[in-house]
Amino acid sequence: MAVLPDLSVDIGGLRIKNPVIAASGTFGYGDELTPFYDPSLLGAIIVKGLSLRPMPGNPPPRTAETPCGLLNAIGLANIGIEAFIEEKLPSLAKIKTPLIANIYGHTIREYAQMAKRTATVDRIAAVEINISCPNVEAGGMAFGTDPDTAAMVTDQVVKNTTKPVIVKLTPNVTDITTIAGAVESAGAQAISVTNTFLGMAVDVATRRPKLANIIGGLSGPAIKPMALYLVHKVVEAVQIPVIGLGGIMDYQDALEFLLVGARAIQVGTANLINPKTPIEIINGLTDFCVREEIGNINQIIGDLRTKGEGHEKKGNRKDT
Repeated sequence: MAVLPDLSVDIGGLRIKNPVIAASGTFGYGDELTPFYDPSLLGAIIVKGLSLRPMPGNPPPRTAETPCGLLNAIGLANIGIEAFIEEKLPSLAKIKTPLIANIYGHTIREYAQMAKRTATVDRIAAVEINISCPNVEAGGMAFGTDPDTAAMVTDQVVKNTTKPVIVKLTPNVTDITTIAGAVESAGAQAISVTNTFLGMAVDVATRRPKLANIIGGLSGPAIKPMALYLVHKVVEAVQIPVIGLGGIMDYQDALEFLLVGARAIQVGTANLINPKTPIEIINGLTDFCVREEIGNINQIIGDLRTKGEGHEKKGNRKDT
């Protein structure tokens, strides 16, 4: 009988049993998919984005299918941090895997307050900062599009929590590595790459946008090559762990992200198509390692092989 490989990885001080994480936004508040499988099998769960106060989000329609993708303009609708702690967390006690709180704010002070509040909750193992939100103090510009504001948000969150801090980057910038370097310097322990790409769709029959918000975020298989490229760039630019996401639908997709250097991956839109996708990816990674006689998943991470001058070389390999 083959010995099962060790799939555990370390994400900025957070040790998880396997590199498969449920992404924020498509996994609800943590227990909505329990009818399909035990979420305890996942490496970690990132809950739906949370704010200081409840947010109604954008008016419908909020989603629109595109070829190989999904546009969404949910508007970060959520019940607020206090309701989450009081109403949702108790039912998550039975789920034996780390919970990561995805937090956001519209001012740097709000981010700091969210960090301070989640720091007091033992069940929350880490925080992921969404910096794709509009900065109301800067005319609505997203925090994550400017290295200085991205760094200031990161600094305030790091100063107000003892939990590992992960920063989720937006791809809608000129140079993502500049933002990555800024949040790394500000104390982030890990980086998630990448959030959705901006896009829109039009109903030609009505001549109206398919989203009430007009513009939405594109996710799904259509963005995977671009997301993979951005992960590759960020891995080359920083020393902290990178979590890859964007169009991951099966274990082969996950392997591509791991090979370019992602320490873990997140599954998002695939949850809406097949809720069992994360479990199938875990099983696929296990079977792959058994077939290839790989005893530890960290042997794969960063093992991208590129052609040099007359010889084969490995790229992106870092200590794990």
